[in-house]
Amino acid sequence: MTKLRYLDANTYYKTRFGKKIYKASIGLARTCPNRDGTKGEGGCIFCSEGGSGEFSVFEDDIGKALDRAISMVGRKAGPDAGYVAYFQSFSNTYLPPERLDRAISDAGKDPRIVQCAIATRPDCLPDPVMEVLSRHAKEFPLMVELGLQTANDRTGEYINRCFDTECFKEAVRKLTDIGCETTAHVIFGLPGENMDDMMGSVRTASCCTGLKFTCLYVPKGTKIAEIWERGELEVLGMEEYFDIVERALEQVPDGKVIFRLTGDCPKSLLLAPMWTADKRKVINYINRRFGV
Repeated sequence: MTKLRYLDANTYYKTRFGKKIYKASIGLARTCPNRDGTKGEGGCIFCSEGGSGEFSVFEDDIGKALDRAISMVGRKAGPDAGYVAYFQSFSNTYLPPERLDRAISDAGKDPRIVQCAIATRPDCLPDPVMEVLSRHAKEFPLMVELGLQTANDRTGEYINRCFDTECFKEAVRKLTDIGCETTAHVIFGLPGENMDDMMGSVRTASCCTGLKFTCLYVPKGTKIAEIWERGELEVLGMEEYFDIVERALEQVPDGKVIFRLTGDCPKSLLLAPMWTADKRKVINYINRRFGV
């Protein structure tokens, strides 16, 4: 395996848990306040109908969901691997606290699971939810993933994010105080953003334990697809995108985990940029460019 010149997820997990770790993506939430009218409708303009969780397994029984999710990667992982229970789709603290409580408890009891990762929005952390997270964080490793996307609130308004950057910062402070680790999601190539905007987002996101970078995807059936189809949006080319990533890595303090350099959009939904569909080519490029 290529050694990379940043602290990558494989190194973080191996150091933290002493073995190879894979994510088992499961579904918990079915919506978010930016879809059901509480704060907005339609979600962020780039978010697919599946809440960016098309790879997640939905089952009412968390144990069964984990069995199915692990079976998808188990052959590649091998018998000695561990797993993160990754509650991925939509906003997974936007539900009754007792449901979240049971889900974390059920996942934490599974001997294959070493950590729970909970994807959510920073405005979905009311006191009852924080109490649940605080209690579990004392007994089991919790990672809360927050979709910052951008630290530019003008861009945030354009993409229909429906929270401001100060809300994100406060959420990270609260989660850190109760013992949760945090990950921030940042998107490069959002409409109207320049290099200064994107690097500002990286610096803001660096208050977290780790970061996830991705280019702006154009999935079918989204508002961003309508903008792209009208010719009002240019997506990033591969070299252009990784030039931005190169600059971003210079902004990240030592010790922060880079959980990914780019994400995945299901090929059945992807309109652009098409270079992202060739995952093997992208991984090989990353290894060549960022390897040591």
